[in-house]
Amino acid sequence: MLNSDDLRLFLAVMREGNMLAAARRAGIDHSTVARRINALETVLAARLFDRSPRGVTPTPAAFALVPHAERVESELLAAAASVAGRDRDVEGVVRLATPEAFAAYFAAPHVGALRDAHGRLTLELASESRAASLSKREADIAVMLKPPPRGRLVARKLTDYRLGLYASRDYVARHGLPESRADLSRHAFVSYIEELAGFPEMMALDQIVSGAPIAFRASSSAAQQSAVAAGLGLGVLHLFAADADDRLVRLLPGEAEVWRSYWLVIHADLQRLPRVRAVVDWLDTVAHAMCERL
Repeated sequence: MLNSDDLRLFLAVMREGNMLAAARRAGIDHSTVARRINALETVLAARLFDRSPRGVTPTPAAFALVPHAERVESELLAAAASVAGRDRDVEGVVRLATPEAFAAYFAAPHVGALRDAHGRLTLELASESRAASLSKREADIAVMLKPPPRGRLVARKLTDYRLGLYASRDYVARHGLPESRADLSRHAFVSYIEELAGFPEMMALDQIVSGAPIAFRASSSAAQQSAVAAGLGLGVLHLFAADADDRLVRLLPGEAEVWRSYWLVIHADLQRLPRVRAVVDWLDTVAHAMCERL
């Protein structure tokens, strides 16, 4: 007979890619994982993984089992959430994966309100330039620059925001203010390293000026803002971060401007958990409070 604990171990192996990492995640030893996967294969009368000195490789039977195992996992999580929501306050750990600028200027400054409301809830904020894999449980909630194309995910728009063109006050004093887009071609620019940008939407400079000469590239939006503030060149920056920086001057407002959206994404299995709902509600509140700065 199938055992739900064995199915969850199977999912851990699939998500981690090897039995050793799955064992660490489950807090048990490697031999126990191997033994229970063997037992699961015996019950199913099917080989789930090909073993080799390099690790394990899922078989077609393993991929066929995944959606069924995830449904079992989902029901167990929903059952736990149903009981927990009635008998105790929101508590536990929620990992939120977001782009760097969102983490630094949008989420982190307001996390005190979440802590005040839910003192036994711990937020882990992972700021990354790539999209976190919710299906592999790299995060519980993700804020992305576009909705995911597929998977057992629930996505909705969190808020729109704007990017604008900025220079440092010192740069403007030395080179003057551009009066139109036509003037921009004589200036140097700061931008992303294109191959390290996790979303094409991060590359906004070409929408303002095509073929701009680049003086500096960085994978970090904070590093770009620092470089612009140091007078290295012009840069397309988040309004909610750059407008509060006294070192910067916004250029061609309304004309040199790009609109983007943040999307809130949750794995379908987790959306009913009280701790996840608490973080989602907090993000909605922060987005509403910041709407004038976005």
